[in-house]
Order: sequence, then C-alpha cells, then structure tokens
Amino acid sequence: MKIYLAGPDVFLPDAIEIGRRKAAICAAHGLTGLYPLDNEIDLAAHDASRQIFAGNEAMMDEAAAVIANLTPFRGPGADAGTVYELGYMAGRGKLCLAYSNDPSAYADRVARGGGVTSEGGSLADAHGLTVEDFGLTDNLMMIHALELHGFPLVSPAGTSADVWHDLAAFETCVRMAAAKLLRI
Repeated sequence: MKIYLAGPDVFLPDAIEIGRRKAAICAAHGLTGLYPLDNEIDLAAHDASRQIFAGNEAMMDEAAAVIANLTPFRGPGADAGTVYELGYMAGRGKLCLAYSNDPSAYADRVARGGGVTSEGGSLADAHGLTVEDFGLTDNLMMIHALELHGFPLVSPAGTSADVWHDLAAFETCVRMAAAKLLRI
C-alpha cells in the first residue's frame, strides 16, 4: 500500500535523509512511502517546475493515502504546496492524515508575529484583516478535511525541540494508516 509523503521537508538541507527515514518508518509498518524527491527531475530543464508538479501528482494518483507535514513553514501556517496536496488527495476520496510538530493555535502563532489586535470580539492583523480564531492548529479547512477524510491532526503535547527532525507524530500517522489500509 503506497502513501504519499507531503510536506516542506523537501526544502531541508538534509531532505534526502529525512525522506529515507520516513520511507523506512513506512516500510516497518508494511507501507511504501512515496517521497517527492524520489522523482527524477532535471532541475536545469526549462520546465523543471512543471516536471516536479507532474511527478508529484503522478505519485499522489498512485497512492492510497497522504501523510502531510503541516508544521508551520515560513510563517504561522502550513506550507502552501502541502496544503494543495492534502486537498488534492481529499478531493479524490483518498485517506488523509497529517501532523504538526507545533500544537499551538494558529491565532496564537499569528499574534506572535506582532500587530494583532482584538476588535469587537475578533482578532485583526496589522492590515485590519480578520485572523481566524477557532482555537485550531491551522486553517479550519485543513483541520476539518482531515476529520472527514481520515483522522484528526496528530500533534505532540508541546512543540517539539526540533520540529523538522522529530518523526514521532509522523510515525503515529503511519501506524494509523497501516491499521486502516492493511486492516491490522
């Protein structure tokens, strides 16, 4: 059973090693992890970005499920590409699992960035735009998509010391996927 491994992990300096570790965890539970960097892409080609997109979609089409790393990336929320991949898989009726190594509420993370005020019972950012404040770890569309298409978001009790290399929440997702897909 194949699982697409979505997340901003591909941008880490040790991205290949992280992918190998994740694939090994999947294999230990009887699953095959499909990591985006397993695609062979000529990054010097004029259409490299299109090749990456097509390769990742082909992997998702091949997979029975997705495990998405929704740990905040370059801001208070999840990586935009990972969010697309989660939506793509949910839209195809595939099993969706995700984790975040930062369990704090989205609104709290936005507030840590500064410039958030409370106006009329709701939060607003420095531009006067409403900040989603439902006490959820990230945008409500992702959190509820997970509940409807798989399992609730997996997070540790506190923020991991190394959010990019701590794979405990990932392994919890793998165990849940194996139990559901392999009926063990």
